[in-house]
This record gives sequence, C-alpha cells and structure tokens, in this order.
Amino acid sequence: MWEIPLQRGLGNICSLKFLTFEIEWFDSDENSTGAICSRLAKDANAVRSLVGDRIALVVQTISAVLIACTIGLITSWRLALVMIAVQPLIVACFYARCVLLRAMSKKSLQSQFESSKLAAEAVSNLRTITAFSSQRRILRLFDQTQDGPRKESVRQSWFAGLGLGTSVSLMACTWALDFWYGGKLMAEHQITAKELFQTFMILVSTGRVIAEAGSMTTDLVKGADAASSVFAILDRKTKIDPDNPKGYKPEVLEGRVEIVGVDFAYPSRPNVIIFKGLSLTIDQGKSTALVGQSGSGKSTIIGLIERFYDPLKGVVKIDGRDIKIYNLHALRRHIGLVSQEPTLFAGTIRENIMYGTNRASDAEIEGAARSANAHDFISNLKDGYDTWCGERGFQLSGGQKQRIAIARAILKNPAILLLDEATSALDSQSEKVVQEALDRVMIGRTSIVVAHRLSTIQKCDLIVVLEKGNVCRERHTCIPDGQRALWKIL
Repeated sequence: MWEIPLQRGLGNICSLKFLTFEIEWFDSDENSTGAICSRLAKDANAVRSLVGDRIALVVQTISAVLIACTIGLITSWRLALVMIAVQPLIVACFYARCVLLRAMSKKSLQSQFESSKLAAEAVSNLRTITAFSSQRRILRLFDQTQDGPRKESVRQSWFAGLGLGTSVSLMACTWALDFWYGGKLMAEHQITAKELFQTFMILVSTGRVIAEAGSMTTDLVKGADAASSVFAILDRKTKIDPDNPKGYKPEVLEGRVEIVGVDFAYPSRPNVIIFKGLSLTIDQGKSTALVGQSGSGKSTIIGLIERFYDPLKGVVKIDGRDIKIYNLHALRRHIGLVSQEPTLFAGTIRENIMYGTNRASDAEIEGAARSANAHDFISNLKDGYDTWCGERGFQLSGGQKQRIAIARAILKNPAILLLDEATSALDSQSEKVVQEALDRVMIGRTSIVVAHRLSTIQKCDLIVVLEKGNVCRERHTCIPDGQRALWKIL
C-alpha cells in the first residue's frame, strides 16, 4: 500500500526540484516538456518497482542461498561443494546479461524521450495540427521516432534470449554433473541415496532462485537507471538559485535599472552573440520603450532584468546593486511581467488574476480587471470571475487572455513593470482602452515597453532603438509633435 505514495512522492519531489532550475536548463532538447513528463511518469514508477518488489526479491534470494548452502554442507559436504562450485557459472551468465542490458538501456531511454517529446507537442498543439490536417504527418513522424526504440528492443531481446538460453543450458549440465558425481559417491558408500536427493533438491532450489532473480535483470537495470536519473535531478545544483537565503531581500524597490558592459549569448546557441558590450540606463519612475527589428535583443533585455539568464560578461544592476546579490523570490515580487504570449493556468479567472500575490480582496481584483479593460467581458460570462479558464486558458480568446495577464500585473502593483508586446493580441478598440490604462499604471513606476506599434510607445519618456544587439539611438519624447519624432527615429 505504501508503493503508490512512494511513486507520487518521488514525482512531487522531482517536480519541485525542476521548478528551482534555471531557464537555461530547460532550453536543452533533452529537458523539453515531453522528455520531462516522460521522466516523471516512468522513472518514479521504475524506482517504486525497484524499492518494492525487486529489492524484496534480492533479499529473498540471498537468504535462500545462504540457508540452502548451509544445510547442503551439513547433509553431504562433498556433493554440496561440487554443486556450489558450478553455481557461479549461472550467476556469471546472468551478470553478463545485466551488464549488456545496462549499456543498451540508456540508448533505449533516449529514443523513448524523442517519441514522448513529439507526443506531448502534438497534444498541446492539437488545434494547429487539426487546422492544417496534419494528423497523418504527425503519425508518420511518431512512427519514425519509434524505429530507434523498436530496433533497440529487438537487439535487447536477442541478447536477453541468448543469456537466458545459456543459463538454462548450464543448469541442465550441472544437474547431469550432480547426478554423476552423486552416483559415484554412492558407489563408494560415502553417501546414501537419501542424502543424495536431499542435497540435490536443496541446492537445485537455490539454482532456481538465482535463475528467477536473474530473469528480473531487465527490471533491476531499468530501476537502477531510473534511480540514477532521479538522484541526478535531486543532487543537481541550480546555477541561478531563486531562493538564496543569503540574498538581499528588498522591502521596497526604487526601480533604477543599469545594464553595464553586458556580453550575452543564449546557452543553447553559444555561437550567436546577442549583446557585445551593451550598456543601458533606465531611470527610476520613467517609462522606456525598446524598439528595433526582430532579433535585435529587446526581449533578451527583459530576460536579463528578470534574471532568467546571467550575462557572460558585465553586470545588471537594480537600485545600484548587482542583480546576483538579490534573493530572486524577493526581487521578483517587485517586478511585473506581461509577455507577448500570455500564460494562464488551469483555474478560475480570479485565481489567475491573483497569481503572484499573497492575498487580494474582490474589490482589488475587480479594480485591476477594470484597469485592464477585462471586467466587462468577465461579467458577461456565466460564472463571472469564477469561470474556469481551462488548461493554458484555451476557453478564452487571445485578447481575453492578454487582458487577464495585464490585470494580474496591475494587481501586483510592481515597482518595475515589464511589457513585452503586451497589447499585441488586442484589437484596435481594446488596445486603445488598455493602452490608456497602461499609461496610467506606468506613471510613477519604472516601465520597460517592448513594442512595434507607435501608439504603444509614443508617450514613453525615452525611446531606445536597438540594432544587432547594440543601442544605436536614444531619444526623449518630450517634444510637441511626438509622433513625427518617432517616425524620424524609427
């Protein structure tokens, strides 16, 4: 009865450990969503099987071997010594099989990760696949990813069959040797027929127990590999500790951001340099717009301020302190982020708006929703703020999800507000109303806006134009004809 809680406990512990890892770790293909889900589903079950059934079998085997050898030696020590002497042949055969399977199991697991990754992506993007009628193509790709595991399984079957066949053959040969030597001892009147059969039955049962334990080598190997995988996760130290107890925990942030001499490249693409000696100062309580072509590094700056990644060189400072000095959990409580692709969780609209805040009253939630132009459509829903959003918010439209994400940031009342194409999913009318709300919210707090539309950035205090990872122009917009100045800059 304790095996199911053990499996769930391992899964929960690994899930919590995953949440402490830096973003860089998840950028690797082997740590994709599908691979992690497969690891959580299979490894925890394999460890449960190893700790439960398989360890019990090993203890049973060792106990049976010790007892049988002792009784056999007492009954007829000459025959028992011969029978014990040939037992290592069977053990050696199964050990060789275990070593072969251990070497091959890693390749099989890697192949399984690829198919699990494809399956997870296909399920999460089912609407897109259906819209393009790509079901046959996905099934074909899935079948192709199964070629590796299929070939590996066939290969393992040959080795496993060869090992098992050799073991059974050796067992039959040892029986013939036992009866021959036992008959010789009887002819010399050194043992009786009763002692022969007693010793034979006792030690043959030992061979059977060893054979049964050997037949479970595959499960033992998989369980051992799964345990290694689980402990590798539990023992891993994150490069960016989100809850460093020695980190500085600010009660209030002023909001001044400085990026000084930063070199940066994404760990998954180390040869593609994003920034080379980037320096940028964002004044306290001012709104700064980042504009430029796609790939110029606008969203990367937001990632560095949130400390999703650490720069290769240089420093990112908030309120004059290196961001590495801060306790990230405490720091991020003062930072609000609205991404280009809003993320909602499987819960109610109320829970999603409150996400990231300790507590909030209904009036505060409704006020944040009104500021984000979300209250009207929420009120028209059957369950209002208690409407279920569905997994990843699929029950809502893109614009509705974006407005809920903006309401979440407004409710947090952050000192630093990061808007990464925050109004990109809104229609022109909704964008106008939401932009007015954002303009009010940005007053008195440090705001960094990434956008391509002029209407979104025309009221910002400073516009920074990025080109190939460098600041090529900065311009204050406190001039009469703001839009004309923007056109000249862009």
